[in-house]
Amino acid sequence: MSDLSLPVPARALSPLGFYQRRRWFLVAMAAPALAYILVVAVWPILQGMYFSLFDYNLLKPHRTKFVGLQNYLEVFDTPANRAAFVNTVIFTAAAVTIELVLGFGLALALWRDSRFNRIALALVLVPVTITPLVVGLIWRALLLPDFGLLGYWLAHWGLSDPRGLLADPHSALATLIAIDVWEWTPMMALILLAGLKSLPSDILEASRTDGATGWQRVRLIVLPLMLPAVLLALMIRSVDAFRVFDSVYVTTGGGPGNSTNTLMLQAVKEGLQFFDIGAASTLGNVTLLCIALIAGGLIAVIRRADRRANG
Repeated sequence: MSDLSLPVPARALSPLGFYQRRRWFLVAMAAPALAYILVVAVWPILQGMYFSLFDYNLLKPHRTKFVGLQNYLEVFDTPANRAAFVNTVIFTAAAVTIELVLGFGLALALWRDSRFNRIALALVLVPVTITPLVVGLIWRALLLPDFGLLGYWLAHWGLSDPRGLLADPHSALATLIAIDVWEWTPMMALILLAGLKSLPSDILEASRTDGATGWQRVRLIVLPLMLPAVLLALMIRSVDAFRVFDSVYVTTGGGPGNSTNTLMLQAVKEGLQFFDIGAASTLGNVTLLCIALIAGGLIAVIRRADRRANG
């Protein structure tokens, strides 16, 4: 008589148990990324908020005292901080506006799908692949008045100060804006080109059939439909431009005087040059607040534009 062993059927997993295991699996997979964000982003922000409430200088740690919101109330009392804020606003507004106009024109020029346009787009995007620090070093070398490829001839022809564009307080900030435009206009064009490629072709064909000119199609059809993409590009570049640091640091260091000083650069100076951790943390938090206001305002406008376009 043979002994036949029947397999024990596996216990069926209830739907509740399946979803619980799936949830814990997703939590386990996301835990390293969440821990990284907490350590690298959230904790420094919380620590900066804490230090901003103190008069804390590393050279005089024994004199540390709690001052509450006094650092925030006095943040713009110094000329350097006021100049940094004004320069940051001017830099952001001018650079982003010029990049938007030039980027939209470049996107329109590259809109038609052709081999030439694909090659041109790849070449145009080269500046975006270079880090801002290296871009600043390249342009500083180019604009040197003694042997810079551009700076020498500009000074020789009398088009710039003999000390160079970056050494003239009247032209230094405008030069930094031009450098930023050179680097980031292709990025703006890429975002807007993606928006152009997503436009419904039937609407454009119908307008062409109705006899609309190219300018009329752009003004009456393309721009209204492109509004969400335009606002998205504005948000990305505005947030990035407002926290500019690298290119300014390696080109002018905030000078001459405070003519090119920015909020981020001033915060670094306060912390690493004067060792005033309280003031540096306050400037960092003010910069973060301004960026949050810019991003929040543009996100609200983007959502309103989406609702208007869809309904």
